[in-house]
Amino acid sequence: MDQLHTALTSLKVLRSSVGQVFHTLANGLGSEHGEENRENKYLLELQELLTSVGANLREVEQSVNSLQAPPGPFNLGNSQYLAQETTQERQALYNTLVNSYKWTGKVHEYSDVAHQLLSQNSLKRSAIFRRSGLRRPISSISAQPGQVDQLMASFDRLYNGMSIKIKRPYSHNAIIHVSLGHVLKTIIAFKGLMIERVVIKAYNESLDLWEESRYKVFQRVTEHANATILHYHNPYLLNDTLKNFFAWLHSYINLFNDPCKRCGQYLHSGLPPTWRDHKSLDPYHYECKP
Repeated sequence: MDQLHTALTSLKVLRSSVGQVFHTLANGLGSEHGEENRENKYLLELQELLTSVGANLREVEQSVNSLQAPPGPFNLGNSQYLAQETTQERQALYNTLVNSYKWTGKVHEYSDVAHQLLSQNSLKRSAIFRRSGLRRPISSISAQPGQVDQLMASFDRLYNGMSIKIKRPYSHNAIIHVSLGHVLKTIIAFKGLMIERVVIKAYNESLDLWEESRYKVFQRVTEHANATILHYHNPYLLNDTLKNFFAWLHSYINLFNDPCKRCGQYLHSGLPPTWRDHKSLDPYHYECKP
């Protein structure tokens, strides 16, 4: 395949050089040749182009001579019967089929590489405790509904301007609707005590877990929120994870009032400071974050 690729590349270069020759012949003498000895300059330019064509032709011949003929005919399987079709629509299926095989081959190749890389890295986070013979209890993601209700009730009392409603439309896993003043609304999907998805929208928008906000500012805040879930996540202390996340979310109650801590400006590229420091909860523009 490498030899075939080299031969095809050489052929492309040859076609390009021949095209330059015909382009120069079609244009003839021009202002770029000057006023004196125009014919000689033109002939020298053609000679250089023809010399380049000869060199490229020799490279093509060498590349073709290095190719080896296949040991036998290619096994086309059932695709060989496509040549017997008389309609143009079905005859075009062969090119689509070839592209599908190429795409499938690349998928297999990338999958093999990904498997090799993942097999070289241990994804188990409890390696330290296994070596020491100790295992810390992991907070269950299949927590009882009462645990979620108690935590949400405590957050509702703790943070001013934050209103929390709990819904369970499909199962015991909770869907939390959070209203933050008249600034934004948030829908949070839980699995036990673990947050699976967060969508943040404007206060005047309807909450939908599968539809993002139509405003750029809340699309950006949603991206930060899902990144913050990963930042705070601790499988052994899910209660603390939720406390940190809701404290972070409550910091957006002054989304449009607080300036950036670094540049001091309220707007940057038309957006307010949408990023919050995970420790101090100070507002920053995404471009100004430390």
